[in-house]
Amino acid sequence: MADRTRRRGPGLRGRITLLATALVAVASAVLLWLGWTLAGEMAASVPSLPEGGTIIVNGAPVEVGRLAEALRDDVRDRVLTAGSIAFVSVVLATALLAWTITGRVLQPLRDVTATAQRLSVESLGERIAHRGPRDEVAELAETFDAMLDRLQAAFAGQRHFVANASHELRTPLSVIRAELDVTLADPNADAAELRRMAEVVRAATLRAGQLVEALLVLARADGQGLAVAEPVDLATAVGSAWRAVAGDAQARHISASFVGDSAPTVGDPALLERVAGNLLENAVRHNVDGGWIEVRVERGPGTSCLQVRSSGAQVDPDRVGELFEPFRRGGVDRTAQSGTGLGLSIVRAVVLAHHGQVSADAVPGGGLSVTVRLPQ
Repeated sequence: MADRTRRRGPGLRGRITLLATALVAVASAVLLWLGWTLAGEMAASVPSLPEGGTIIVNGAPVEVGRLAEALRDDVRDRVLTAGSIAFVSVVLATALLAWTITGRVLQPLRDVTATAQRLSVESLGERIAHRGPRDEVAELAETFDAMLDRLQAAFAGQRHFVANASHELRTPLSVIRAELDVTLADPNADAAELRRMAEVVRAATLRAGQLVEALLVLARADGQGLAVAEPVDLATAVGSAWRAVAGDAQARHISASFVGDSAPTVGDPALLERVAGNLLENAVRHNVDGGWIEVRVERGPGTSCLQVRSSGAQVDPDRVGELFEPFRRGGVDRTAQSGTGLGLSIVRAVVLAHHGQVSADAVPGGGLSVTVRLPQ
């Protein structure tokens, strides 16, 4: 910081003031020189008088033959004296006005700097709130305020995400610790009790592992560039993802229909298969027994589309957008017992990483429809 301060030259206000003053000084000097020259030429154009005798010029006797020269010198002296006074006055006035006006014009910039220096995670609520003419400085202040709005929203979302992730991870760890403490406190625990404890610990460990894996996928896709870009057929990804959940769907008597043959795109095959897998897993997990699932894969002009519709619980149309937030499950919050609550968050992150679009709509009568569009 000390080195940066030492290297810093005159501020913007000082540079503008010096530039304006220098320009006015040069212009005034040129005008003074022109006036001095023209005055001398005009005085020299006085008609010649006969030799002999003297006349009084400015209180001093002058020979008649030197009248023109005397008048020229007198006029030039007067112009130089008056012009010098005017020159100094104009330069000083220009410097003062430039310093004052630039100070008022650059005040929003100082406000931006002062606000940025005061900012911290705890004080992101401060804003410049510039009030003045609609000029470039006002646009800069508004842009800075908009950037602070985005930063504040990002930090708030990060805090919320970390809090939810900590809660989700703490739950299975608390179950594991409680089971271990209870079992170890019982000196007469038999094999059946130990097996029951092991099953509970295994289930909690699996849940924690699923959450960690989902968090890693979300971190990989959210805001990151694609490490792999290969031709991918969405229909193939859907077929592979369906094989993983078909058993659960059959066990709950959920019927599934598939429409479409091929929908090519370019991207990370593993991430795109995770998109299809998350949509189908959600369609099965949040469905009702004996429900239905419709999967449509289409190839359009320049885009490929994957749509997964399913029956299920009633979803408030006004809250459909919240389902893409982390730790939201089927219209309820993170207190639900199934899933990680990151399925649609991962879908959105992956689709955005592939420069695509994703949207969701509530199905009349209950259920959800999610549509993914990816460039070909």
